[in-house]
Formats: sequence, structure tokens, C-alpha cells
Amino acid sequence: MFLENTVNHKEQFGWIEVICGSMFSGKTEELIRRLKRAQFAKQKVEIFKPSVDVRYDEEMVVSHDANEIRSTPVPAAANIPILADDCDVIGIDEAQFFDDEIVQVCNDLANRGIRVIVAGLDMDFKGNPFGPMPALMATAEYVTKVHAVCTRTGNLAQYSYRKAQNDNLVLLGETEEYEPLSRAAYYKAMLRDRLKKMEVKDPTEVPNTDPSKTIKKAN
Repeated sequence: MFLENTVNHKEQFGWIEVICGSMFSGKTEELIRRLKRAQFAKQKVEIFKPSVDVRYDEEMVVSHDANEIRSTPVPAAANIPILADDCDVIGIDEAQFFDDEIVQVCNDLANRGIRVIVAGLDMDFKGNPFGPMPALMATAEYVTKVHAVCTRTGNLAQYSYRKAQNDNLVLLGETEEYEPLSRAAYYKAMLRDRLKKMEVKDPTEVPNTDPSKTIKKAN
């Protein structure tokens, strides 16, 4: 479990914490836990989320387990510093949906002496680094990667497999649209999806382990 920084901050600098992982891994749950601890310690806390995320509530940050904390929806990262005056702790959920300016915003807040806690998906449904998350992870003092449980193998899951037939990068959803999978299960699922799209009819073609390729069976 992550333990909060208890160093004496005479230099008046804050820091950045990033919580990342796949869908259903407990990112928001961990974010809420840290923020509520700060509130219990009588620190001034503000929480922000992208205004596009209205799956559960327009204003609340809500985990998949229905744990929640009040937040301020903002359309862009540039709105956060304007609303973060006199705060001790800033929480940011679903950071992958923000523009790249979120990286500079988080660093500026930390340089002002604020503890910044960011949660977001580190990979999109295609298995690629998601939006500004890689840069946030690189500049953060603390990075916590949480995992879901693979629904097909029972192993740790780090991929968010999209079951819905939609190729848009941003698709808000729950268990009807997404499934947490391990590396092996994810690549098998992606391979099946690719073969379906290709509609392979040649019996001499067999799939390679790389879902982006097929190979000819040796004669």
C-alpha cells in the first residue's frame, strides 16, 4: 500500500503521485482513499475530472465500487489552476482524457507546494500508451500501478479489452463495453478480432502469435 510522504517540506515544494492501471483495477478507489485521508487531516482538498466523464454523476468522482467524492468537472487542464487556489491537495481523475497541458499544469501545481494526485488509464484499448499519462508518469515522484483480475485466466490484468464494436479512442463504458485481461488473454482476443475482420477463408493461412500478422503454412 502507498504511504503518504511525511517529509518536512521547508522548501515549500509539493509533488506528483500517479495511480495508473487498466479498467476495473481500482485506480479511482485508491485516488478517493488518499483524498479522504487528506480531508480527515483537515487539509484543503479539491478534486477535478474531465467534463466528458458523466458515466455515474456529473459532479461526483465515483469508483466502480460506488465509492464517491465530490469533484469539479472541467473542460480543459488550463481550468484547474484557476480553481486550485489555497489548496493543499489536488486530485485529478481520468487524466488520460485531458489535453497534453495537464502535464505542465501538474508540475506547476507541485512547484507551488501542492500535493497532486492523478489517476488514469496508462493504456488505451489497443494497448498503446494513453494520452498524457506516459509524461505524467515520467515526471511524477511516485507511481503506483494497480491491476485488475483477468476475467478469463484469473491472473493479473493490465489490459482493457474493448468488447464493443467501436474504434473511437474515447468510449466511456463499463463491463458491457470493457473487460480486464491478462497479456495472454488480451492478445488471443485481439487475434480473434483481427481474423474476424479479415474473414480469413484460405485454409493454408494460420495465425501467428503476433496479432498484426498472419503466416502461410509450410507446404
